[in-house]
Amino acid sequence: MRVIAFDPPTAGVDAPRGRVIFVGAGPGDPELLTLAAVAAFNECDVIVSDTVDLLDLLQHASIHVAPDVMVTSLNQLTGGFPAAPSERADLVCQAQAGGRTVVRLVPGDPFLDGGAAAEAAVLARRGIQFQIVPGVSSLTAIPEYAGAVLGQADEVCFATVLDESFFEAANRRWDTVATLVFRTRPALLGRLAQAATAAGRVPGEAVLVVRGGGTTEQRTALTTLADLPAQGEGAGEADLQVVIGQAAAGYSSDLDWFESKPLFGWRVLVPRTKDLVSPLVTRLRSHGARIEEIPTISVEQPRNPGQLDKAIRGLVEGRYEWVVFTSRNAVRAVRERFDEYGLDARSFSGLKVAAASSATAEALKAWGIDPDLDGGPEGTLAGLAAAFPEYDPARNPINRLFLPKADIATEALLATLGEGGWEVEEIVAYRTVRAAPPPAETREAIKQGQFDAVVFTSASTVRNLVGIAGKPHAVTVVAAIGPATANTCEAHGLRIDVVANAPTGLALADALAEYAESRRAALLAAGEPVTRPSQRRGRRRQVR
Repeated sequence: MRVIAFDPPTAGVDAPRGRVIFVGAGPGDPELLTLAAVAAFNECDVIVSDTVDLLDLLQHASIHVAPDVMVTSLNQLTGGFPAAPSERADLVCQAQAGGRTVVRLVPGDPFLDGGAAAEAAVLARRGIQFQIVPGVSSLTAIPEYAGAVLGQADEVCFATVLDESFFEAANRRWDTVATLVFRTRPALLGRLAQAATAAGRVPGEAVLVVRGGGTTEQRTALTTLADLPAQGEGAGEADLQVVIGQAAAGYSSDLDWFESKPLFGWRVLVPRTKDLVSPLVTRLRSHGARIEEIPTISVEQPRNPGQLDKAIRGLVEGRYEWVVFTSRNAVRAVRERFDEYGLDARSFSGLKVAAASSATAEALKAWGIDPDLDGGPEGTLAGLAAAFPEYDPARNPINRLFLPKADIATEALLATLGEGGWEVEEIVAYRTVRAAPPPAETREAIKQGQFDAVVFTSASTVRNLVGIAGKPHAVTVVAAIGPATANTCEAHGLRIDVVANAPTGLALADALAEYAESRRAALLAAGEPVTRPSQRRGRRRQVR
């Protein structure tokens, strides 16, 4: 993706016109994006968001923005100055010129929250085709993220208050409505409280204020109408949610489901293969974690790709009895070659296929291949070697197997297979290269204990993270996907807190969440405040 400012269309040139898709971003949680929103991101030419922060949604694993898509925001295009609907429409017209499809990303719902109606009306008058992809409204969603029950209120009034002009309208029935819900800005809280009391509401009335709603930065405060202006102090400029009246008075922390997630607000470091998108990240986010991924390994083509090509031809011609995949990267390397040759999974018909781990098996199944053998509960090469059958001439007409692998040693597996009577053709399908070091501020955050946890999915991610960024601080919780990875952590002087009970990313994320829950319970039982590991850098960690 690249950020760009648009030049206006050349005067007098009759160029084809594109279309504009107003997409509601929801309250901030990428999991609440609609399927229509994801499809719009995947097919557009340009993305213009209200703010830079909204563009963080594009990092979600389900969204695939093409590398040549132009990405920018209104505050970048205007230099940070607010723009009127006609001015926003001018920028969008420039963006869609030449037949481009533009996604206009707005917070919440385009009409209810995002204030896009006036902008869309200008586009309509100019003959620009547009469509609306509704989003989950922040006015209704964020109170639910905070645990406020709007459905039990006698009457609810919703309003978006983003400037002083809102207060110029007269005859507001604020004194008779049971619950008022506002999306507003910190600087307007004093004016909002003044208007509410002037309309007849009681200064001591309950008020719920939610900052960063729907994100791992969410913080909920219960206050009163009289003390509402103080909530704007130090709150920055980001919009917040205000609930006044009956729903706030009935607020119970028992329904605070979002901020009580086990990893809520935890800053979790995920060392990973450079281009790997893992279910681990999605599951960690579902537990409330803030994820920072650091590439530690880059997967590259083998130095001699001709050997792999020759092996694939042999596979198609029936040269092998088994194909043994040691990793999902091996699956991907072979699959990419298949795609280049115009082949598909049907070429494996009649072959037996083995997968070293469940992650490798999942990659095969996504290709349409159900493996005949795997590496057992631990998902290791040793487990695969122990489970592999010996060659039986009466049952197997061919004793040859194809093993696509990385440029790393697999001698133990080769020895076991050879002892079992198999002739192994070991072919380097890809190379793993240590990635470049992360930025200096990230390296310092790792060393100074600013991360709450780090999750390791392989022994190589341990070695490479320590090599490019240094060892994590002692307060950082260390989680490993299995015993082999845990052993590598210990060999590098890291104390292990969590080991997944199965070698999958989902099991690793769940194990870290269970650790966090146990840690929280222990702190509460000891009468200590519940803090994140990074907030206790001055104390020694207790061994669990």
